[in-house]
Amino acid sequence: MSSEKRFGYEWNKYSFMNSVYEGQFKGWIYPLTSGDFKGKIVLDAGCGMGRNSYWPLNWGAEKVVSFDYDKRSVEAARKVLSKFSNSEVMFKSIYEIDWRNYFDITFSIGVIHHLNNPSLAIDNLVKSLKPGGVFLAWVYSLEGNEWIVRFVNPIRKYLTSKLPLALVHLLSYFCSVPLWIYIKFFNKKNEYLKQLSDFKFWHIHSIVFDQLIPDVANYWSKKEIAELFNKSELKDLRVIRPKNNCGWTVMGVKNSYFL
Repeated sequence: MSSEKRFGYEWNKYSFMNSVYEGQFKGWIYPLTSGDFKGKIVLDAGCGMGRNSYWPLNWGAEKVVSFDYDKRSVEAARKVLSKFSNSEVMFKSIYEIDWRNYFDITFSIGVIHHLNNPSLAIDNLVKSLKPGGVFLAWVYSLEGNEWIVRFVNPIRKYLTSKLPLALVHLLSYFCSVPLWIYIKFFNKKNEYLKQLSDFKFWHIHSIVFDQLIPDVANYWSKKEIAELFNKSELKDLRVIRPKNNCGWTVMGVKNSYFL
């Protein structure tokens, strides 16, 4: 089962909004702010249950188009975003999107590192932008996540990504319970764990489950990220480290000459 199908199970199970999602989204999109979305036409590539599309809509975007390649995710996103008349949620593959020179902002949060062909996806997303439009993606980083690559990734790759999802969800408690106890009751030097300490248990469990289910999960170094995105038609490319030292935020502007 492909990653998007496995994530569809997750987004169907956790298809509700939470107030902490706004802070998470702001961290992922920095240095963009809520004001940057006002009046803009926006694309959310790989929207899951729609929680990241929610905030640009809430901040005054003219229109937000969201898509995912699992029908359960699309259904969940439509419910989450149902109060917004300027929201459109579609069932579509990131490899087959055909928008050209249309969006002011295109973003993809937590998606590109799960793809077998990230270069094709990036190329399609950049083409969807108007000349001068802003592209932003958040992806897993190698730096700061070496322990995941060393200990968790082999378990995911060779075991949990192949198991039935209901079983993985159950087995995830053996990780999420100790993690929740640690971050709630012990000192935390890690910035990401400090952030997690404000989350409820179900949210911690969903994050653990999320780590264990995909068939593809790349953790890229800053050098690898720069090489991957430099192949695209973006200028002013920036690779930014979020405040919690977890992941990379990549931002660039579509070259005006790339039409």
